[in-house]
Amino acid sequence: MRTINVDLGDRSYPILIGSGVLKDIARYCAEAGFSERSPLLVVSDSEVAPRYLPALEEALRSHGYTVVSHIMPAGEASKSLTVYEEVMTTAIQAGLDRNSAVLALGGGVVGDLAGFVAATYMRGIGFLQIPTTILAHDSSVGGKVAVNHPLAKNMIGAFYQPSMVLYDLDTLRTLPARQVASGLAEVVKHGLLVDKEFAYWCRDHAEELLSLNVEALGYALERGCAIKAEVVGNDEREHGLRAILNLGHTIGHAIEAVGGYGVFLHGEAIAIGMAGSALLAVKLGRDASIYKDTVSMLSALSLPVRLPSEYDEDELMEAMMHDKKFKEGKMTFIVPDSIGSVSIVNDVQESLVREVLAELKKEEPPW
Repeated sequence: MRTINVDLGDRSYPILIGSGVLKDIARYCAEAGFSERSPLLVVSDSEVAPRYLPALEEALRSHGYTVVSHIMPAGEASKSLTVYEEVMTTAIQAGLDRNSAVLALGGGVVGDLAGFVAATYMRGIGFLQIPTTILAHDSSVGGKVAVNHPLAKNMIGAFYQPSMVLYDLDTLRTLPARQVASGLAEVVKHGLLVDKEFAYWCRDHAEELLSLNVEALGYALERGCAIKAEVVGNDEREHGLRAILNLGHTIGHAIEAVGGYGVFLHGEAIAIGMAGSALLAVKLGRDASIYKDTVSMLSALSLPVRLPSEYDEDELMEAMMHDKKFKEGKMTFIVPDSIGSVSIVNDVQESLVREVLAELKKEEPPW
């Protein structure tokens, strides 16, 4: 078992990574302080629930817990106010009280929406993250919970920390290859941010990661979670340092919004966004090797680095204007200074961003 602590004072919590973790779900719920006298709400989706929900419910009920479940359609489109209201209705009808808790069993969409329900039901009840995707190693840590608005991703949300994150590696075995690669985008992102050696390790061990080698994957998730935990511990509410975790997200979120949250998976969109950020870095005077190496790392992990030609630049720019990182008419980007080091660059000119979008559409890299 690998254990990482997110250090937030009285809101600190552990991340547990290992095989067979879900077998002990009742014990972990007890350790988190969830009362057997209050109902638990498990939120999952149509892809994850058939595989893991029955065993999870049985494990909890056999230890005296009352469990109600809500299964939502799989996919980013479910991270909406409509589905949020449906889950809230389930919680109210089930009689959840102030001592109840919400368990998020699934990927990032489930975790974000279930966390927002936990944060807002009776102004906040217990919350447990049970990620079942690689991508969710990022979203399940740090307490950002939200739903999307048609005009902008994650615009409606809160900071709400879970009591615990339980990462059962056995749940990753059924992930489709595309989902595996998508999740690895956020893994390598953490290396690109602060750990050069880890970033190159991800590229050099891409085949093992894509094939879900237990040792390689366990190490990658542990390192990725540890990096995020350290950043969050130093800046929980994104007043400064935590913003670096948005590397690739300004362009990536715009790609998702323009595509209707259905063309690219989240990690795929962020990969294109990270390629764009590296390209922007070169345009701002950084060494061209940053772009070359970033693209080589993403490509090794079977991630896209080009923007389809049909994506309209005006629509992408409009989507970026609605992004939370757009302030006072100025665009803010996380820009790599080198592999493993980034800066927060304010007041990026719109014309420069348009150049980046245009070059991302080219079949051949600009260098």
